[in-house]
Amino acid sequence: MVDPVDDTYRRQMNRQLTVQESRHKLARDICHGERGQIMQAYRTGQEDQLGALGLVLNAAVLGTSRYLDAAVEQLRALPAEAREHDVLNEDVARLSPLKHANLNVLGRYSFCASTPAGGGLRPLRDPATADTDEDGEG
Repeated sequence: MVDPVDDTYRRQMNRQLTVQESRHKLARDICHGERGQIMQAYRTGQEDQLGALGLVLNAAVLGTSRYLDAAVEQLRALPAEAREHDVLNEDVARLSPLKHANLNVLGRYSFCASTPAGGGLRPLRDPATADTDEDGEG
C-alpha cells in the first residue's frame, strides 16, 4: 500500500476514506437523537430506522448536489469582468455534496412530490446582499 516512488494508490484510498467519513458524519448529524446512534433493538424496528435514515441522507445529498450544480452554472454564466475568480473544473471536481452547513437537521422531515412555486429550485442567495434570513435577522 505504501510505495516510496508512486503514492497514487495511497492517495486514492485516503480520498475514499474521507468520502466515507463525510457520509457517516452527515448521517450522524441527521440522526441527531441519541447522539447519532441507532438505539432500537435489532428486531424491533432497527431496519426501518436505518432505511429512513438512508432515505433522508440520500435526499440531502441529492438536494445539495442540485444546488451546487445550480450555483456553479450561475457563476459560470457571469461575464468574466463580473467574476472575482474563474470557476475551474479542478475546483468543481473537489466540491462535495456531503458538506452540510447549509442544512437544518433538527426537527422532523417532510417530503412532498410537489415543486416550489414556478417549478425548479428555489432562487440562490445573492452574495451582494447582507446575510439575513426571511425574518430580517442575521
